[in-house]
Amino acid sequence: MYKLFIKRILDLVISFIGLVLLSPLILLLCILIKLDSKGPILFKQKRVGKDKEYFNILKFRTMSVDTPKDMPTHLLRNPDAYITNAGKFLRKTSLDELPQIINILKGEMTIIGPRPALWNQEDLIRERDKYHANDIKPGLTGWAQINGRDELEIPLKAKLDGYYVKHMSFLFDFKCFIGTFTSVLKHEGVVEGGTGEMSEIKKKSKEVRSL
Repeated sequence: MYKLFIKRILDLVISFIGLVLLSPLILLLCILIKLDSKGPILFKQKRVGKDKEYFNILKFRTMSVDTPKDMPTHLLRNPDAYITNAGKFLRKTSLDELPQIINILKGEMTIIGPRPALWNQEDLIRERDKYHANDIKPGLTGWAQINGRDELEIPLKAKLDGYYVKHMSFLFDFKCFIGTFTSVLKHEGVVEGGTGEMSEIKKKSKEVRSL
């Protein structure tokens, strides 16, 4: 009952209320982005949705218009060179994700679920297939996001997404929802170009101890 009906109703109610309450902040961010750099306010990107159907995710633009298209941030040679001044703030606070409220209202996303992969992130998509994480709607935030985010390597990220699929419930979604605010306030797991950063830090730490 929760997965089929209640979750969608909660998505609609919470997203609509959020859009109304956050409208002054959204307007302010639109002005900030426009004044900071040339280009559109919103950024569209093809992502993988439920049952691996594509949709265009919406974000506030955080990078310059000359950034290579459809390339994950962690694959850019120097991601900081492309991120705008406003973009640094938006990414650090995760406010760049706010336009995805529209994706949720349209039914392309849900509030809690696996973060949608880029259409060309074949490694992540393949790993998620093992856990049926591609069979549900992607989310604005999820279990993996409050347990490492950019720091996680792809196999672990997919495994955490699979854990969410298996244990999806109202209480688990509520736990992820509250945990997201904690992670955002602490800026946990935000590493530009940092997929797998957690393992790299551990590896370097071991190398230092061995010297």
